[in-house]
Amino acid sequence: MRALRLTALLLIFGLVLPPASIADQAGDIQRIEQRWHELLPRVQPDAIEPTPVPGLYAVRYRASVYYFSADGRYLISGSMVDLDTRQDLTEKLVAGYRKAQIEAVPESDMIIYSPKEKKHTVTVFTDIDCPYCRKLHREMAEYNKRGIEVRYLAYPRAGVGSESYKKAVSVWCAKDRNAAMDKAKAGEPVEYRTCDNPVRKEMALGDAVGVQGTPAIVLENGEMIPGYQPAAQLAAKLDGIQTERRAAR
Repeated sequence: MRALRLTALLLIFGLVLPPASIADQAGDIQRIEQRWHELLPRVQPDAIEPTPVPGLYAVRYRASVYYFSADGRYLISGSMVDLDTRQDLTEKLVAGYRKAQIEAVPESDMIIYSPKEKKHTVTVFTDIDCPYCRKLHREMAEYNKRGIEVRYLAYPRAGVGSESYKKAVSVWCAKDRNAAMDKAKAGEPVEYRTCDNPVRKEMALGDAVGVQGTPAIVLENGEMIPGYQPAAQLAAKLDGIQTERRAAR
């Protein structure tokens, strides 16, 4: 079964190897998995895949990627960059995971600001009290004007039970969530409310996809931009990604 999964991976990467090579790589993966469990016995890696570097494998757990030598002896932590294409291969692996996780969140669990004519969608992990989150929100009309839909997920950095957390819950439980968000982002008081809400779940999701600060902007391809981005700059980046995608078809 593991050899079949490896064969599928090799086909995805466009590699064709003889059966002996597939068997060798299956053995490598088994050794690496064993070494991983020696280090982290209670954690199951999400994926173990060969990299373009012979004898080096990528092991991904959530939004973290580690590299192991084929014999399982050496571990490397860091980004792998293809200098010919300037592509961060580590981020590409993580982006695929991040994209899948975000796509699994129903829009009914988000607070959404939609433009009249949508060109792009970004998902933003936000903290109501974060200064740069508020700066981003003040530009909401400009993001929408440029065709960018902004979908908010809650990520109060001070943690469960903090004032920021209570504000996030109150905004979610308000009759008009967008209006309550506007008030909260402007520093105005929002009536305290409680109800069933997705705030804790969204915080856990943020941790899983590698959010380390707010705002954290996740693009449609799963790439994450940490921090505030001016509307014009974000629109230019999104337009560039869209152009590249069309050219690749």
